[in-house]
Amino acid sequence: MLKSMTGFGISVTDFANAKYTVEIKSLNSKFLELALKLPKSFADKEFSLRTECSKLIERGKVNVSVTVEYSEVEKKTASIDTGLLKNYYTQLREAADELNDSGSNLLQLALNFPDVVKFAEDTISEEEWIQMHKTFDAAMLNFQKFRADEGSVLQRDLILRINNIYESLLKIEEEAPKRIPVIKERLANLLDEHIGKDNVDQNRLEQELIFYIDKLDITEEKIRLRSHCDYFLATLKSPDANGKKLGFISQEIGREVNTIGSKANDAHIQQLVVGMKEELEKVKEQLLNVL
Repeated sequence: MLKSMTGFGISVTDFANAKYTVEIKSLNSKFLELALKLPKSFADKEFSLRTECSKLIERGKVNVSVTVEYSEVEKKTASIDTGLLKNYYTQLREAADELNDSGSNLLQLALNFPDVVKFAEDTISEEEWIQMHKTFDAAMLNFQKFRADEGSVLQRDLILRINNIYESLLKIEEEAPKRIPVIKERLANLLDEHIGKDNVDQNRLEQELIFYIDKLDITEEKIRLRSHCDYFLATLKSPDANGKKLGFISQEIGREVNTIGSKANDAHIQQLVVGMKEELEKVKEQLLNVL
C-alpha cells in the first residue's frame, strides 16, 4: 500500500491529574530526520522512543512533540531534602566561623547545592510511562492513517498518469508503421530529382532503405516501455513502502520515452512523446512525497 511521507497525528489523554499530549508531524525527505521533544522527566526514555520512531516512520522530516500538563499545583512544586540541607549549612557555618565571615547568605548558598531541591516532574512512575506510551501509540496510529489516506490519493493520481502514458503508447503503435511508406516515397523523390530515376541502383537503394528504416525501428523500446509501466503499476499494489523503487522505475520509463522520441522522425509521434514526458514529470513530482 502506498504511503505519503507527509503525515500528522495527535493524541491527548488525561491520567492522574495530568494531560499527556503527543503530536507527530512529517514532511518529505530522502532520509529520516527526526526531531524529538520530550519533557525533562522523560529524558531517559528518549532512546527508546527514537528507536520506535525510526522503525515505524522510516523516512521523512519528522517532529515528535511530547508534553505533560499537570492540574495540581503540588505536582509542579519542589521538595527539599532537609537532612542534606542541614548538612551543607552546618559545613558552611563552620567554614564561615573559621574565616570570621558573617555568612549572611549561607542558607541560600546551601539551597543551590546538588540534590537539595528536587522537582516532582523530574521523575515519573512506571504507570505514568505506560500511560504516555499508550498516548504515543495512539498518535502514531493516527499519523500512519493520515499517511495511508494521503498515499491513496497519490496512488490514484499515479495510476492516472501511467495510464495516460499507456494511451499515448497505443497511439504511437498505430502511427509508427505509417512512417515507412512516407520515408520511402520521400527518398525516391529526392533521388529522382537530383540523380534521375534511371541512374539509381535499385539494389543499393533497397539496402540503404533497410539500414535506414532499421535505425528508426522502435519495437524494442515499445516493448520495454510497456513492461516498465506494467511493473510500475504492480509495484504500486505492493504492501511495502516502495517510493525509491518507483523512482527507479520512472527513470527507466523516461529512458524509453526519450529513445522513442529520438527515433520518431514523425511530427505526430513527437507530439505524443512530449505528452508522455509531461505525464512522467508529474509522476516524478508525486514520487518525491511517496514513502
